[in-house]
Amino acid sequence: AEAALAMAGLSEAPRAPVLVGTQGDHTVLSRWWRATVADEAPGPALPGLAAELPHQLAEDLGLGRPRLAFQNACVASADAMITGCRLIHSGKADVVVCGGAYVVDQEFFAKFDSGRACARDGRVRPFDRARSGLLLGDGAGVVVLESARHAAARGATPLVSITGWGLAADAYHVVRPHPEGEGLARAISMALRRAGLAPEAIGYVNAHGTGTPANDPAETAALRRALGAHATTVPISSTKGSTGHMLEASGVVELIITLLALREGTLPPTVGLVEPDPRCDLDYIPGAARTANPRRALTVNAGFGGLNSALVVEVADGE
Repeated sequence: AEAALAMAGLSEAPRAPVLVGTQGDHTVLSRWWRATVADEAPGPALPGLAAELPHQLAEDLGLGRPRLAFQNACVASADAMITGCRLIHSGKADVVVCGGAYVVDQEFFAKFDSGRACARDGRVRPFDRARSGLLLGDGAGVVVLESARHAAARGATPLVSITGWGLAADAYHVVRPHPEGEGLARAISMALRRAGLAPEAIGYVNAHGTGTPANDPAETAALRRALGAHATTVPISSTKGSTGHMLEASGVVELIITLLALREGTLPPTVGLVEPDPRCDLDYIPGAARTANPRRALTVNAGFGGLNSALVVEVADGE
């Protein structure tokens, strides 16, 4: 958060809301319960509950309110950013600090493993024929959102603009995605409509791409459904083969990766993709990174319970 504020040139933002996607309170509660059962001191008043993270960030950095924690699985930090965009567009805030954080813990790992969601061979292979599951990864990221008017008034140049966003739920299954990607396709279409763009305007897609047997073909179907014929030509990649699945932090970290791809003119590859699944037959950038200079990109995330998000980002004017 300190680095993001420094990069934004904001030494002070006393009125800025703080919105953070973070893992659920189950982690802290389970540790507290184990300590209680073992007759050990659990510490004062359950420190570390999810709601405490945005509050502590705001207190440490002199930021404002509201201070909200988002716990809606793998779209949590994307939802935080979308909420930040809404606060700015409604005139309720000029600057919003948004982020996400996830640290792998044994309880949550055990849940994924018992549900057979983890890769059996310890390798993440998004969209590959041999994929067998995901791997969890620690991660954290923070971005500073600012209205164009406020940035111009202080002479700041944005890195990118978020021009469209969408959230949708299909409630198909507790842990399995809709096989046709209905909710994700709807979120993508909402984001494009908000941005006033046709699918052909998108030059890169950062996919959710978990490497699980169910997610990847469903996501492929969603991209085809939302982007039409353009889905077969636009470069797409999942970066989870490099980072692991950061759950609640995925949205913001992958938006930062997408931002860097646009600014550096280098599209990241799908690490682990060697032999594409015939059901995942789009251009998922296997092998090496690709040089390209798209102006606009789409980043998508999906979570258990049928949660789906999409964000459209664009190189800022003057870049």
